Amino acid sequence: MALLGAGLLAALAQAQTPPQGVTPNEVLLGTIADLSGPVAPYGRDVRNGLQMAIAEINARGGIHGRQLRLLVEDHGYDPKRSVLAAQKLVNQDKVFAIVGSFGTPHSLAAMQVMFPKGVFSLFPMALARETYEPLNPLKFAMLPASFDQIAPVVPGLYRERKATRACVLYQDDDFGHEVLSGTEAGLKTVGATLVERASYKRGATDFSSQVARLKAANCDFVVLGTIIRETVGVIAEARKLGFSPTFLISSTGYSELIPRLGGKDMDGLYAVHTAAFPYLDDASAPVADWARRYQAQFQSAPTIFSVYGYTKINLIARALERAGPQLTTEGFTRAMEGVDVPGDIFGNPPMRFSAAQHLGSSRSRLSQLQNGRWKVVLDYDQFR
Repeated sequence: MALLGAGLLAALAQAQTPPQGVTPNEVLLGTIADLSGPVAPYGRDVRNGLQMAIAEINARGGIHGRQLRLLVEDHGYDPKRSVLAAQKLVNQDKVFAIVGSFGTPHSLAAMQVMFPKGVFSLFPMALARETYEPLNPLKFAMLPASFDQIAPVVPGLYRERKATRACVLYQDDDFGHEVLSGTEAGLKTVGATLVERASYKRGATDFSSQVARLKAANCDFVVLGTIIRETVGVIAEARKLGFSPTFLISSTGYSELIPRLGGKDMDGLYAVHTAAFPYLDDASAPVADWARRYQAQFQSAPTIFSVYGYTKINLIARALERAGPQLTTEGFTRAMEGVDVPGDIFGNPPMRFSAAQHLGSSRSRLSQLQNGRWKVVLDYDQFR
């Protein structure tokens, strides 16, 4: 009995021991972003949103007496560098969680470093189901995977555009294959199949052969598994060839950089997304006030990726509040599974996490580029 009692006390003490990255005065977080590679504008804006929310929380006294601190690592959009960055944050800096890690293959690779050390993966900027499935007490996601974004919108848009020949052009990695799978699943519900598919390697800049293939196949509906630069390159090449199918992209293409880099040629592109781009000339009063604070801190206008970063930290703050002052890994998981957030000022859908669901929301909406600006054409739950 004495031995059993000693064992129970030891187990209880271990369960109450703060995890790495947690002290009486601080919770240490990390993020891995592209700050020098092809999607560096995305990475910088996510980082800025994270930092802005952290600064505001700390100015209010932190959470249960703890300040939040963020360490930032750059992977230059290279999955190998993402692994090295994760190793540094996890093993050397000993962070509590990595939040908003950028890129699908990058985030999935980093998780292999994080989970054996009990480090959370919180709301990565990665559109893969592996960021929230299968259930794992250490991983939570805010954005639905490309599969879950693309599959529901394809049937209705395909019919609405009276399309007959669907095709896909995608990046040959985890991210691109999610888009491919989602497209195939969506088409299946309306009895259609892909007539052509074309892929490219990460980092490619010439898409002439892929676009020529799609044009030769008479594609009138093309789903893109592309990032910013690649999206602009593909559509510009199509316009040059007089090829004008309906183009659809996941939330990777919902950015002001598309019309800024590609100009008028980008009009007509459809993109799936959640939060709305914060156009400051017609923003609501709360968003305009938030944007003024952002500009004062970073001397630049916020983008949708700034919104994502800001939202992620505030979700984490809710869970830290719920977990209480005795913060443990198990306690944070339980607290995160109880977070229930109504829609916010940015247009995000209500998000609810549970023990059976570590994705905040699977709902999306659809916008189209019209005269260089994104306009919502199908709101939440309007997909048919």
